[in-house]
Amino acid sequence: MSMYSPRMAMAVLVSMACAASAQDIGRPLQHVPDVPLTHSVEQAEAKLAEVAAARAKVNQAYAVDEQVCNDKFFVNNCLDDAKEKRRLALSGLRAVEVEANRYKRQAAVDKRDAELADRLKKDAEEEARRIAAPPKPHVERAAAAPAAKPGLSAEQRQAEHDAKERRRLVQEAADAPKRAEKVAAFEKKQAESEQRRARIAERMAEQEEKARKRAEAAAAKAEASAAAAAKSAAKDGKDSKDSK
Repeated sequence: MSMYSPRMAMAVLVSMACAASAQDIGRPLQHVPDVPLTHSVEQAEAKLAEVAAARAKVNQAYAVDEQVCNDKFFVNNCLDDAKEKRRLALSGLRAVEVEANRYKRQAAVDKRDAELADRLKKDAEEEARRIAAPPKPHVERAAAAPAAKPGLSAEQRQAEHDAKERRRLVQEAADAPKRAEKVAAFEKKQAESEQRRARIAERMAEQEEKARKRAEAAAAKAEASAAAAAKSAAKDGKDSKDSK
């Protein structure tokens, strides 16, 4: 029996992404396991809980990497590597999260459709039984019960209710594909929104990095100018003293 499990696969996925070296930056992960398929709602919920815990660990690891990078000479290169490692790890976790959520939504749709089909089947069976065994004549019923109130009989009211219920169930069945389309559209919109947020965050990080580099360059230039001015002033003072 294989010892492979969704939890093991996700752990391997996160550990491999977190352990990516500087040489691996920009290259596709060649040996990352595929996202394991979900087979039950309970399994999907367990996956989502594991993703939340793993995401917290990835962010903790990134915080540690930041502290280590701040003590290095090439701080920017080190931070870039740390950010890429975090991105790879979070990307793998996101894939697991999307697959688990998709399974839960599909399971909910399947459950509603199955319940609807079961109700339709039971209603059809009940209708067949009523047709096969028609009610007794009104004269016989009158001997056992008082005369019914004017208006629809009990059988007629029941038949009207059943017909109305069948129409409702048929309409629900007809609307099932529309519900599935709405779920797919919502999922697509959510994915596009996530991509937009990622792109915006990346652009903001790039702009912050450029601004920091410009500030460092300006500070270095100012420091060099100040040093040159001090050196020039010292030289002028020495020349003046020698001339006396």
